[in-house]
Amino acid sequence: MKLTDTQLIVLNKAAQRSTMLALPLPPNLKGGAAHKVVKPLIEKGLLEEVDANVRAGETAWRERGAGKGVTLAITEAGLAAIGIGPESENKSIAAPKKTAAKKTPAKGEPKASAVATAPTPREGTKQATMIAMLQRKSGATIAEIVAETGWQPHTVRGAFAGALKKKLGLNIVSEKKDGRGRVYQIAS
Repeated sequence: MKLTDTQLIVLNKAAQRSTMLALPLPPNLKGGAAHKVVKPLIEKGLLEEVDANVRAGETAWRERGAGKGVTLAITEAGLAAIGIGPESENKSIAAPKKTAAKKTPAKGEPKASAVATAPTPREGTKQATMIAMLQRKSGATIAEIVAETGWQPHTVRGAFAGALKKKLGLNIVSEKKDGRGRVYQIAS
């Protein structure tokens, strides 16, 4: 399932919050743009609408009338889409098993949430391929990563800044080498 960079940011921010709520959205995402980003996430089951506890300060995604609102929470499918497995797979954390049916929490009841963990790329993805290339002793050029992943050069540079540096917290360094051009590596 292909997600935009903005959709990945929304899902990652939700996964990092203890409440697992997608709101507030990034400050530059407003109005129609917000709906264009969020609507497909809801349709794909990566986000779900849940009752907002406005009294507790939760931001409402939309109003339902009579002072009640709906907010957005990341689902297990949403966590899987960004490479975070379900909590039952995390053996280091003892977590209660969830029931098969999803229920909207009762008014005032907190939403059950997965434990936020540092995001890691799934094996076999283009991102994992890029990381493996950057971990080599010889590093990798943007042209080499483009050839391996099929991405455009601007997508590779964007992945460096967004997914690798900001999301995963990796330190990417570059050095100009004779005959090869600029070579990137993950600093150890």
